[in-house]
Amino acid sequence: MKALLKKLVASQAGFSALALRIPVGIIFIAHGAQKLFGAFGGYGLEGTGQWMESIGLAPGFLMALLAGSAEFFGGLFILLGLLTRPAAIALAGTMVVAIFSVHFANGLFMANNGYEFGLALLAASVSLGFSGAGKIAIDNLISDKLS
Repeated sequence: MKALLKKLVASQAGFSALALRIPVGIIFIAHGAQKLFGAFGGYGLEGTGQWMESIGLAPGFLMALLAGSAEFFGGLFILLGLLTRPAAIALAGTMVVAIFSVHFANGLFMANNGYEFGLALLAASVSLGFSGAGKIAIDNLISDKLS
C-alpha cells in the first residue's frame, strides 16, 4: 500500500505542473461551487439537478452532487497538490461526461456552447494525471514522509 501511495504522489514535473495546477484548480473549484452552493451565479444542487435530469442524466440531484463534488474537491486538491493524480483522473472523467452529454453536439466552439473549454480542461486534467503535482505541493510532503 505504501508503494502504491508513493507512486501516486511522486512527481518530477517541476514548476510547469504548478503553473497548470493553479488556474485549473481555481476554475474547477468555481464550477463546482456553482453546482454545489449556487455560488458565482450557479443554480446550486437543486437547480443543477433539475437541469441534469432534463438532459437525461438521472437521477439529477445525485449527478449534480457527483459532478459538483468532483469539480469542487478535485479542483481544491489540484490547487493544493494533494493526491493530484487521482483528483485529475476524476476530473478528466467528469469532463468526458460533460463534453459528450452537453457540448459535443454543438461543435467545437464555446460561442455555440461547444466542447472547446471542456476539451481544454480535459487535456489539462490528463496532463496532471500523467505528470503529478510538480513543485510546491502537499504530494511532495507525503512522498518525503514515505521515503
